[in-house]
Amino acid sequence: MGTATWLLAAGMILMPLGASGASAGETPRGVTLVPATFEDLPGWSNDDHAAAFKTFLKSCDRLTSSAARATSAGTAAPDAGLLIACTEAAPLSSAKLTKAQAKAFFERLFVPHRVRHGRPQGLLTGYYEPVLEGSRVETKRFKTPVYRRPPDLVNVVDETMRGATGGKLTHVRQVGDKYEPYPTRAAIEQGALKGKGLELVYLADPVDTFFMHIQGSGRIKLTDGTSIRIGYDGKNGHPYSSIGRYLIDQGLLAADRISLRSLANWLRAEPKRGREVMWQNASFVFFRELADKNASAPRGAQGVPLTAGRSLAVDASVHTLGTPVYVHAPTLTHASKQGGFARLMIAQDVGSAIKGPERGDIYFGSGDAAGRLAGTTKHAGNFFVLLPREAKTEARKQ
Repeated sequence: MGTATWLLAAGMILMPLGASGASAGETPRGVTLVPATFEDLPGWSNDDHAAAFKTFLKSCDRLTSSAARATSAGTAAPDAGLLIACTEAAPLSSAKLTKAQAKAFFERLFVPHRVRHGRPQGLLTGYYEPVLEGSRVETKRFKTPVYRRPPDLVNVVDETMRGATGGKLTHVRQVGDKYEPYPTRAAIEQGALKGKGLELVYLADPVDTFFMHIQGSGRIKLTDGTSIRIGYDGKNGHPYSSIGRYLIDQGLLAADRISLRSLANWLRAEPKRGREVMWQNASFVFFRELADKNASAPRGAQGVPLTAGRSLAVDASVHTLGTPVYVHAPTLTHASKQGGFARLMIAQDVGSAIKGPERGDIYFGSGDAAGRLAGTTKHAGNFFVLLPREAKTEARKQ
């Protein structure tokens, strides 16, 4: 049975690698983009638009280089409207724009659109880059392996679309000329990959390792005094499942007590029980060592360095990566000195758990302080998507 035939027979989505997702202005069925004015955006005038502009420029670097590659290869180019906005931004990149100048840039080139989808609000969570101690070799202290991507792992969907597969497998295992589901988290942690030479580094704590899988990146301080940065390089393909939700459903942890810290404490209290709960999430992430270990931030799915407080992970089947998104979450008070969260962000990343038109994950930075912010973020919020004026921006309902 050929690759496409087997994948389709298994009920999986077959999507060409390199697919860019939705174009600006396109909406999936049941989602409406309603044109608004900038005066409709709560707190718009008080935001630091210069910080948002700097973050947008990072996306422009990737979009313009992708357009050049597409032209030479004869493949589909990135969103035309965003490319026009990037062309307008380029002459300003060397200037130190004031907040007012950056605000004028976004107002001149974009039209805000309220996202309507049958519910009054969406959901915002947070993520960060853990900084952990580790070793290149297994030791008495460091014995939890972090694995490289296996050579027999095959993508079923483009990595940017892994949050939009409706619970289907995103990666499979190639065995000869056949394909099968990859081992689950439980199977891998019980030795399914042992002895294959895939160990990248070893960490001390299986709970820290589990949460690094969820975050998708990490900075590792090695025993020889050096540091490396590792990043997402595929997963075993099984759907992500929230163990926090599992503990709540089982009556093992109260919903109002769930945070990253409380969850980690629960998992560590009884290691055997904690390991079995972590196995409820069958998804398992593989990592690679990144060349830019001294960079200021990890890279998101768009391939650009993430900006704390300005980079947003979204469902790329709904929102084009590189699109500015104004996020309003009045109850998210711990992440902003102003009280409440009202900020222009740039869609630069994705996540297996980030599914839906108003589902966002805020990148908070590296280290423990960022982890505390991310670990207590689970708040209702709304999106205003800024679509390029040069694109087709009228509201559409499909």
